[in-house]
Amino acid sequence: MIDTHAHLEPAEAPEVLARARAAGVARVITVATTIEGAHRAIALAAAHDGVYASLGVHPHNADGDDGGRLDELRDLLADDRAVAVGETGLDYFRDYASRAGQLRLFEGQLALAEELGKPVVIHTRAADEDTLAALAGFGGTVVLHCFSSPALLEPALERGWYVSFAGNVTYPKAPELRDAASRVPADRLLAETDSPYLSPQPVRGHRNEPANVLYTLATLAEARGEVPGELEARIDANATAAFGL
Repeated sequence: MIDTHAHLEPAEAPEVLARARAAGVARVITVATTIEGAHRAIALAAAHDGVYASLGVHPHNADGDDGGRLDELRDLLADDRAVAVGETGLDYFRDYASRAGQLRLFEGQLALAEELGKPVVIHTRAADEDTLAALAGFGGTVVLHCFSSPALLEPALERGWYVSFAGNVTYPKAPELRDAASRVPADRLLAETDSPYLSPQPVRGHRNEPANVLYTLATLAEARGEVPGELEARIDANATAAFGL
């Protein structure tokens, strides 16, 4: 099994990854949201077998110094361990950065992804229309991380995007996410933890980590009426294809 989206901390990574491997989670994509975080993610991927890196600047950081460091991000993305650009996108729910700044940063990272031929990992919250508009001209691979907006499902399916589900799909009050998961084509489904956030229902209230992606897998299999082991193999193959692993 693979956790396609985790935020690993260097000090915790050895123990967290050991627990993941013991649970059968052999591969993890650690995700950066800042330039300094991108340096750490590459170092983690170099130090641990089965760890890859997705490098980007989160929309929350659009108005800070990192928004002007895309040349540095480009250099980091040249590393073989960097398998995607992101997470990048738009967040109008928190509005921690100006919307104009978020759009500029998003467009800049989409251009990097096209230039480098890498997939993009999309964070979008309360920004469906602008997210769809920004991605309209993007010809590469798109991964909707931590899917939480049912309104984006039909456009995602029409455009052939990958749809990744996190621990929130397991929550009792999220039937709409389980319904969405049941409708994603088998070759476009991914699973993640978004750890240390969004712990799945069986471990809710505890710090999340990659081993817990198996709880999300179980919920996805139930929602889709599939055998967990078969779905696990399918998701692993999807991630290999999406990220060129």
